[in-house]
Amino acid sequence: MSFYSPGETAEKSGFSIDTLRYYEKIGLLSDIARNAAGRRVFTDDDLAWLHMLRCLRETGMPIAEMLRFSELLRGGEETFKERVELLEAHDRRVEEQIAVLKTQQEHIQWKIGYYRNVI
Repeated sequence: MSFYSPGETAEKSGFSIDTLRYYEKIGLLSDIARNAAGRRVFTDDDLAWLHMLRCLRETGMPIAEMLRFSELLRGGEETFKERVELLEAHDRRVEEQIAVLKTQQEHIQWKIGYYRNVI
């Protein structure tokens, strides 16, 4: 298993060190190991979890729902059904966002075509 400093973790995850601290403070990151000097060290599993958090955040999941998902994850296998329900609800919202963006993109493309015909 590999271990990474906060700086290496920030670089690999794309999150700032401040965000890593914040996520740990609010409970999105839990059980972060410490080295002999008391400094945080992150594992490959932590990086995988951060990748999931980035996916959820960048697709618009509110922090409160991310916290709920994190709680469910720590709850073990008996929370699988609730995790699926939470992720399915989020997936529906993402689909709605994609549909809105597609409609807006079509309008932009129409406008580009209009201007190309004018010049």
